[in-house]
Amino acid sequence: MENSQSQSKNKKKRLTQEQVRQLEKCFTVNKKLEPDLKLQLSNQLGLPQRQVSVWFQNKRARSKTQSLELQHGTLQSKLETALSDKAKLEHQVQFLQDELNRSRNQLALFTNQDSPVDNSNLGSCEEGHADQVVVFDELYACFASNGHGTSSTSWV
Repeated sequence: MENSQSQSKNKKKRLTQEQVRQLEKCFTVNKKLEPDLKLQLSNQLGLPQRQVSVWFQNKRARSKTQSLELQHGTLQSKLETALSDKAKLEHQVQFLQDELNRSRNQLALFTNQDSPVDNSNLGSCEEGHADQVVVFDELYACFASNGHGTSSTSWV
């Protein structure tokens, strides 16, 4: 007999749908349970005050977990977008670096140099480099007007 009494004490009493609905309704208004409200709910639903308290504790814990999961999903999505944007930008940077190198090599050919143009000379109007600036400006105008780096202009 003692064994059957301990089993009935340990058996968890399930809440009815109506009790859960009332508790949910109250939870939407009050996340924390004040003693007066706990007593009122306990009497209204026919539940022990301890069970009402535990239900509110568990509900707060579940709500927090759901909130964290939503935040994690949002952050994960933002991370994936940022990584995708980073990959696109890296690709664009590589493309522009390749274009710059091709342009430098073409400029070196047009100025009859054997090696690519030294960046320090470009844009400089110091004595001895003025002819390179003019050639660069003409080359730029040629590229800008054509758009593809090919021109009918003779550079010889």
